[in-house]
Amino acid sequence: MLDNLFRRLTAQPVRGAALFSAATEEARQPHWFRESEVPDTIDGRFAMLATVTALILVRLEREGEAGNELSVALTERFIAVMESEHRELGLSDPTLGKTVRKLVGSLARRTALWRTAVAAPDWSELTRESVYRSDPAEDAARHTSEALKALWSRLERTGPDALAEGRLE
Repeated sequence: MLDNLFRRLTAQPVRGAALFSAATEEARQPHWFRESEVPDTIDGRFAMLATVTALILVRLEREGEAGNELSVALTERFIAVMESEHRELGLSDPTLGKTVRKLVGSLARRTALWRTAVAAPDWSELTRESVYRSDPAEDAARHTSEALKALWSRLERTGPDALAEGRLE
């Protein structure tokens, strides 16, 4: 009986969930932590997730209204997951809002950074700023920059419908 009463509330998938899952899967690829030497810590994992998500948001900006709707859905999902994950880490309500605002601000900063970076021929400095807290080894930074360029190429080839379904070509 309750299923019939609340069908509209639960029948549709969470907006942006498929695309956020794809971003998360990309950010968890082992090469980021091996060859790129991104620290396998909460901060390092967040830096990769925020960087990948920022690149996706920049790509969505090129799609007009359809991209805007998907961008909002992805951002809302990002916020919901960050809040949920930090609750699991034990943050309480008084500090949770401030922490999540910082994380969203970090995503916004990276999105602004990558908005200009995608047209630049050299991504090395922008990669360091987006991914690393300290100076990485030259080989690691080069790998990260090249891998992010390859991701951007894949995103450029991926249409908005595929992105909405969480497929990164």
